[in-house]
Amino acid sequence: MGTRHRKSRKRRGSRTCGWGQIGQHRKSGSRGGHGHAGMHKHKWTWVLKYAPDYFGRHGFHRPNRREIRSMNLIQLMTLVENLERRGELKTLEGAPFVNLSEYGVGKLVGRGRVDRRLVVAVESWTEKAEKMIKEAGGKIISPKEVPGVAG
Repeated sequence: MGTRHRKSRKRRGSRTCGWGQIGQHRKSGSRGGHGHAGMHKHKWTWVLKYAPDYFGRHGFHRPNRREIRSMNLIQLMTLVENLERRGELKTLEGAPFVNLSEYGVGKLVGRGRVDRRLVVAVESWTEKAEKMIKEAGGKIISPKEVPGVAG
C-alpha cells in the first residue's frame, strides 16, 4: 500500500522547512554568488575540474578576405550588347569602351570569345583575357588611365 502523502510534503508549515535558520536557503549566498561570480576566487577548484578552458584566449581569428568580383569574356560581350541596345555604350579611341569598375568588377577572366574591337578598363585581368581582346584589335587599360576620370 502506498504512502498517504508525498515525501515533499514533509516539514511543510515549519517556517524553514528543514533549511536551518531563516534566510539560509534564500538568495545567492548559498551558491557562492550569481552566475560566474568567484571563478577566479572561491570557485577556482571548480574551474580547474569542470571548465579548464574558461580563462584565456583560444583559437585564431582569421582576417577578412577582400573579395574581388570577376567577369568573364562571355559576360563582357553580353554587357556590351546590352549597353549598345540601350544606347549607353561609350567610345574611346574609336572603339567601344567599357569601364568595369563602374559595375563593381575588379578582374576580367578569359572564358569566352571576343568578336569585336573593345577597350576595357579594369583593375586586374588574366593573360588569356588580354590575349583574346588584343587578337580582336582591342586593349585592356587600368581605370587610372581612363581620360577624364580622376584615379
